[in-house]
Parts: sequence; C-alpha cells; structure tokens
Amino acid sequence: MTSSNFGHDHGFTLRRSRNVLPWAVAAIATLLAITLAVLLVHDRSTPAAAAANASKSKFKVHFEPAMAGEEKILDFVAENIAPDYGVSIEPVGLQDPIQANQAVASGQFDATIFEHQWYMQQSAEAAGVELTPTTELYQWGFGLYSTRFDSVAALPQGATLLLPNDVANQGQALWLLQREGLLTLDPDNEPRTAKIADVAKNPHGFKLKEADLLAMPRMLDDVDVAIGYVSQFDAGKISREKGILFPQPPRTFASRLVMASDYAQTPDGQKLIEVFSDPRLNEFLESTEDPLVQGVLTPVSKD
Repeated sequence: MTSSNFGHDHGFTLRRSRNVLPWAVAAIATLLAITLAVLLVHDRSTPAAAAANASKSKFKVHFEPAMAGEEKILDFVAENIAPDYGVSIEPVGLQDPIQANQAVASGQFDATIFEHQWYMQQSAEAAGVELTPTTELYQWGFGLYSTRFDSVAALPQGATLLLPNDVANQGQALWLLQREGLLTLDPDNEPRTAKIADVAKNPHGFKLKEADLLAMPRMLDDVDVAIGYVSQFDAGKISREKGILFPQPPRTFASRLVMASDYAQTPDGQKLIEVFSDPRLNEFLESTEDPLVQGVLTPVSKD
C-alpha cells in the first residue's frame, strides 16, 4: 500500500510539472518575442538605423556621359564623402536614358543622378518601370542663348524661340518664359509639364519651335533664341557670352538620386541616400572652379 501510494503521488507530481512548466516557458518566450519585435521595428523605422544595418559596401551610380559635370560630382562624392560612410561609389555612364532607368529598376545600377522628377516620370513610364526620386542633388544651369541679340528686352515682335522637344524639358523652358513675363500658360494645366499647345497668351507673338536638346547648339544661328542647358551649349562650343538670360532654375527641376521604388526603402538604399545628402556636396557645388561644373551644375535653389 505504501509503495502504491508513493507511486501514485509521484505520478501526480510529474503530471503537474508537465502542464505548468511548459506553459510558463511559452508565456515568457512569447513576451520576449513581442519585445524583440517591437525593438526591431523601432530600430528599422529610422533611416540612421537602417543605414547602419546596410550590407553593401560598393554602389554603382549612373550618370549621363554627355554631361561631364555629373561624372565630376560622382568623383567628388566617391573620393571625399563615401569613405566616411564606409562605402565606395563606382560611377557608371550609359547614354540611353531608357536603358539607364531599366538598369536602375533591375538592380544592375543602384541609382542614377541624371534626371529631375518630371523627366523621371516620363522616362520611367516609357521604360515600363517603377522608380522613386529621393534626395535633391544639384540643378542644371538653364539659359536663353542668342547670336543675334544681347538681351531679352531686345527681342523683336515675332522672334523665333527654339525649345526642347521632350515634354519635361519643354515644360521647364515654357515655365521659365512665363516666370519672366514673356508669355502665359493655360492655368488649368500643370506648368511643369506644359507643351507649346498650352500657351494661352503670347503678347510678343513669339514663334515657338522645338528641337532635340543636343541639336540646339548647331541650330542657334537659325533662330533668334534657343533655350536649353548650359552644359549642352558648352559641349557645342557656344560661348556663355551668348547667353542673354540665366534665370535661377526652379527647385522642382533639381536632379534627384533616383532608385528602384522597392530598393529605396531598404537599408542599402537608405545608406546611399545618406551619403548623397551629405552637406559637403552642396559646398562643393558652391565653391568649385571646375569649368565642367561651375555654372553648369549649381546648388539646389530655395524655391
């Protein structure tokens, strides 16, 4: 009997251990898991934390080969900024903007610096990819050039103005003309993507023509004014003395560090954004005397 009672009591004690102890352990484990998850979410919610967790150390960043100043910017970042963040930057040039954006979207390149958000929308749609404009980098000098007149005020009634033929840059040219009071755009349309057909008032009777940006320098003698990027007129051997107006570029047309939309949210993407947001890039743009950059690629304007 004693032996039987002992055996019975022993079995009861063991059964209680099997029910209570695992339950307590499971409860503690659950609480720990929840706490860890909250900490991880908080850690990942800040760009700095995400950047600290980045796994890549080498990034390929695209530039437009025809824009020599863009390569100079990447060289500066690669030599003077990136090492302080523990990464390296490899500049890569690809002439075709559609292929370049496809390469960014596919992960062949980590980012590109050659476009503003309006051109990106146009180009990404043409390429059938999803891209995201992130931090602002610089602005392209944009001007009115003429071999016939010394100022905008000297332009005669009915002067011929040559504008870029792509939607994004034509919008910039038209918006600048409106800001200078030379014409008025249809207020019902988005001015940053305006087309010649959107001109509502043309008090000077300007004849507005369009051409490829790269063709403008060689077409300058055939028109009264050509409107485009300083870099392209420099490349076409057109002296800046032929520039009759260099208005401050609107901030909305600033170059952006453009990435694949999903990549921009990753720790690696956040790290790259951090590198290109470093204030030393703006200081370089303000102080450089490099003729490929000075007056060609300028600091981001305030408005």
